[in-house]
Amino acid sequence: MRRGHPGYHARPVAPFGVARARLLIVGLAPGLHGANRTGRPFTGDYAGILLYETLHRFGFASRAQSVDARDGLRLLDCRITNAVKCLPPGNRPSAEEVRRCNGYLAEEIAALRPGAVILALGAIAHGAVLMALGERRAAHPFRHGAHHALPRGLALFDSYHPSRYNTQTKRLTPGMFREIFVAVRDHLSRRQAVR
Repeated sequence: MRRGHPGYHARPVAPFGVARARLLIVGLAPGLHGANRTGRPFTGDYAGILLYETLHRFGFASRAQSVDARDGLRLLDCRITNAVKCLPPGNRPSAEEVRRCNGYLAEEIAALRPGAVILALGAIAHGAVLMALGERRAAHPFRHGAHHALPRGLALFDSYHPSRYNTQTKRLTPGMFREIFVAVRDHLSRRQAVR
């Protein structure tokens, strides 16, 4: 990949944001001309447009756009990672790639504060989160808008991935995506009120 695009990051893409965040967003894998190019998850490609705009609207990001890893954007009480850290062949990770990278995701989840929210963007990310926690998929089926209770008081919220395909076909609209974040904010507020 680097030979054809010498200016690209073209290495594993590290998570971005606060280490002990109350919101961990888990995506699929670095996009060919997005994170694989910029070195930051959901940065520089179409999927990041809706994500960062929504994060900003709900107070999780300092800006509404992420175009480059050096653009000054900061995440606030939020961290973004991927189920797979490297660009997968065909831009879609295999089950084996998810398994190989799963230990990294398990470490990230273990570092979360008790009561944090994990937002899985798509069924593959959802499955990777459950694998990292040793939870059975059958007990927590993926469904857009679903909310699952996990060990350590963690909560898993599901959303369709904000890919160009999903947003252009209206499988995921900005309104649907905002509804997920309303539920996430409400959940985090209730958790904080209990303390």
